[in-house]
Amino acid sequence: MIRAAVIPEPHQPIEIRTFPEPEIEPGAVILKTLASEVCGTDVHLWHGRLSGVPYPLLPGHVSVGEVAATGGEVTDIEGATVRVGDIVTFLDVHETCHHCWYCLVGRATTRCPKRRVYGITYGAEEGLLGGWSERIYLKPGVKIVRLRQGVTPELWIAGGCGLPTALHAVDLAQIRLGDRVVIQGAGPVGLNACALALASGAGWVGVVDAAAHRLEAAKAMGADACIALEDDPVRAVRAATEGRGADVTVEASGNPAAVAQGCEMTRDGGRYIVVGQYTDNGPAEINPHLHLNRKHLSLQGCWGSDFSHFWRAMEILSRFHARYPWERIVSRRYTLTEIPDALSDVEARRVVKAVILPNG
Repeated sequence: MIRAAVIPEPHQPIEIRTFPEPEIEPGAVILKTLASEVCGTDVHLWHGRLSGVPYPLLPGHVSVGEVAATGGEVTDIEGATVRVGDIVTFLDVHETCHHCWYCLVGRATTRCPKRRVYGITYGAEEGLLGGWSERIYLKPGVKIVRLRQGVTPELWIAGGCGLPTALHAVDLAQIRLGDRVVIQGAGPVGLNACALALASGAGWVGVVDAAAHRLEAAKAMGADACIALEDDPVRAVRAATEGRGADVTVEASGNPAAVAQGCEMTRDGGRYIVVGQYTDNGPAEINPHLHLNRKHLSLQGCWGSDFSHFWRAMEILSRFHARYPWERIVSRRYTLTEIPDALSDVEARRVVKAVILPNG
């Protein structure tokens, strides 16, 4: 029997349940879980703040593992055969149809209505389809990526879901050489956005957060300025940019109040990417004339990531792991029975990133 941590329903204590060893289908893969992450999304799931979630739920949407069994011949995204003992990860998003209007015309696969996500929209009654488990069942067709040279399981899970999400945001921001960039929020998405902005050639990167230990992580990641939320970030950013404001601002805080502030700290004609509002934390009041129209501001929302961001995240870690200390994003590791502590620590922002080791 396989142990896994399950959210039985919102606001209820985490339960350790046992599942039978799955019968493997042709084309499927069973992983021995090496690590899975806890992110803000998992806290929202615990509190029932995302729609369409089938409880009871086995969370853990970004994970890494060792191949324990395959259902016949299975290949990774490069066409190489997946073998027992390989260390791999996989795209948590599955069943994107590539036939609907959003996929074909809107070119927004993250909005495909048939899209399913491991650890979020697959319920525990459907099987071991989440990373908070000793084993993970990869359904036929799940996109598998083996770890690149220099990318350890610890490094991959340190980048976690924050890296492809931040990559999507930075792509939309179109950061140019010499741009001055501000990141609102020094959680996993914000810290990854900091590293990616620097790697994209930003001339200056500032990071805003309320927590001192998160600002220390931003400093380690290479931020030129670490700005405490209580120290009037708009004034601080303008002082660092000759009074104009940032060329690019990325909101990764999850706080609706950050949006109006982000508009104010972005220069006239600048670009503002909102990626942190993954759940409904309430409205934000902005003045369309002062914050958008008169400023000639480009405001862009960013939802999730697709396989291209996931694949490129692996390439980025392989190329830049010696330059940016991704592993330092991980604050603490937890066993399955310690998951309630992990969720509490993430919610209270006592840690930057919590990682689950289901097999100890």
